[in-house]
Amino acid sequence: MNRLVALSSKKALVTGRLHFIDALRAWAILMMLQGHFVAALLSDSYRDQETLLFAVWSYFRGITAPVFFAVSGFIFTFLLVRNSSEGIKNPRVKKGIIRGLQLMAIGYFLQIRFILLFQGTLHPSYNIVHVLQCLGISIIILILLYILCYRLTIWVFQAVLCSITLVLFLYKDSYENWNFTYLPEFIANYFTNAYGSAFTIFPWLGFATFGAFLAVLFAQNHRKNHFYPYAILTTGVLGYLLVFQATGVISDIGDFIGMAFTEHHPANNYLFERLGAVLLMFSFFIGFRSYFNQKILLTIGRKTLPIYILHSVILYGSITGYGLTRYFHHSLPPTTVLLGALVFTVGITAAVIGFQKYRILLSNKKSSRSSE
Repeated sequence: MNRLVALSSKKALVTGRLHFIDALRAWAILMMLQGHFVAALLSDSYRDQETLLFAVWSYFRGITAPVFFAVSGFIFTFLLVRNSSEGIKNPRVKKGIIRGLQLMAIGYFLQIRFILLFQGTLHPSYNIVHVLQCLGISIIILILLYILCYRLTIWVFQAVLCSITLVLFLYKDSYENWNFTYLPEFIANYFTNAYGSAFTIFPWLGFATFGAFLAVLFAQNHRKNHFYPYAILTTGVLGYLLVFQATGVISDIGDFIGMAFTEHHPANNYLFERLGAVLLMFSFFIGFRSYFNQKILLTIGRKTLPIYILHSVILYGSITGYGLTRYFHHSLPPTTVLLGALVFTVGITAAVIGFQKYRILLSNKKSSRSSE
């Protein structure tokens, strides 16, 4: 079979979870916790890029969101294409749409301030798009791409995914100058930062589509002999080239397909550099996958949404309006921030995991009582 649905064959079907992906997602959410804490509370007088420690921290904070988008695109697409059903009949289509809408709804819900709501008004930043809304719409777009391509060859689907990433990254200068004033602000926020949105479809969808591209490769080849060594080598080498030789790589791509990319400015190669960092992280976690199958790590990787919600409420005062940033915004010294980040990261994850264990225990008790 040469169609996308060929992935459902026994040879290509992946029956187990890829634990390194859960571990990578756990790394990303832990990095987000400490990153948001430090960024929100560290005093401005200590934000010096010439300081090695701060520069390293700043770099890894910068690649956390790209990793999270790529991993999210990977996980969702991996589950989507490995299903034996095709097209609309694929149960992952319905689940994905619901999940995407759920993420968007939660994102807007977290931007509500009930104190203001009781006064008959909304928070001024209610309409802006943050990570959850962008992730949600990215998942829905991946579903639409799958529905459009599932009757075609697998290579068409992969080519579409990879092409979207390249176009969004190469032509950032062009679409950043587009005017979206003809759209309602609520909709325009998904496309432009002009109204304060932190995450927009352009270019963040590009990381999700690239993660989806990798997912299809894994779904096809996961059980083949020597696949993992090739995967480690390929992602590692390509990641290195993009991180350290982005300008040269982009020029070579342009020469190969006969385009000069005259509108692309080298200063914006950071998107490709971050994509390279994503690939290096994939290479690292694939290479050490046997060490990343610890239950606690995998549990964290599967509970990223409640972790994000709780951290948002405590740190930013989502819903209540009373978070740590209300009292300590950009005011704490490094020692206090480092200790606080550790306590915050451990405390949030422990609370979410502890609550999950409590729910399981409570459910088991109810089941045992009903069976008596």
